Amino acid sequence: MIILKTPAEIERMKTASQIVADCHRHLAQLIAPGITTIEINEFVKKHITRLGGKQFTNGYNGFEYETCASVNDVIAHGFPSRQPLQEGDVLKIDIVAEYDGWLGDSAWCYAVGQVSPEAEQLMRVTRECLYKGIEQAVAGNRLGDVTSVIQQHAESHGYGVVRDLLGHGIGRDLHEQPSFAHIGLSGKGQRLKEGMVFTIEPMINEGTYRMTIDEDGWTARTADGKLSAQYEHTIAITADGPIILTEQ
Repeated sequence: MIILKTPAEIERMKTASQIVADCHRHLAQLIAPGITTIEINEFVKKHITRLGGKQFTNGYNGFEYETCASVNDVIAHGFPSRQPLQEGDVLKIDIVAEYDGWLGDSAWCYAVGQVSPEAEQLMRVTRECLYKGIEQAVAGNRLGDVTSVIQQHAESHGYGVVRDLLGHGIGRDLHEQPSFAHIGLSGKGQRLKEGMVFTIEPMINEGTYRMTIDEDGWTARTADGKLSAQYEHTIAITADGPIILTEQ
């Protein structure tokens, strides 16, 4: 069942979402060669608290960290580590924060120092996929209108769109309905309604869309070892169009 949110509830979600956005604003200045993802995790943990929020992911289904930190071929759900980041790494940081019982969720992709032209293009196209999807997230459209433009744009550059990790509704729970892959056909799928709040979070691989899961049960990697990028926003459907609650 899809849980529609009132304008007042969306405003409360925006508070949680802006805590996440502020973390990302700071990370953009912090991330550089030599820093470790465990140091990034500790900063986010403390910053969420400073802003009056609560971390959400540590303890969620057994996950043990306040962020997901995914480097290079890791698509998502990577564990923060003490391994220093290297010049040219592609880093994805996914953050969820809670405020007054409501959640905000956003992942962002960061170039560590100077990345290769190939990595830079992958990141640019993935970011474009996110915003092309958001443009279609208007009341009356269908989820397929959102996901089809993402798939078309990524595949036009020869990239693979991850199928096995999903966008999702969000509110008081992290994973609400609808759940959806970032592929599909225009005009198909769930009709979008005012009050829907969900993530759009395309994970775009340099090569195949296929993935594997490490023995830890969490870390998702590209099956061919090539790079992956991801950008994610939490958005709300309103009469005036989509609102990006996690806008930086």
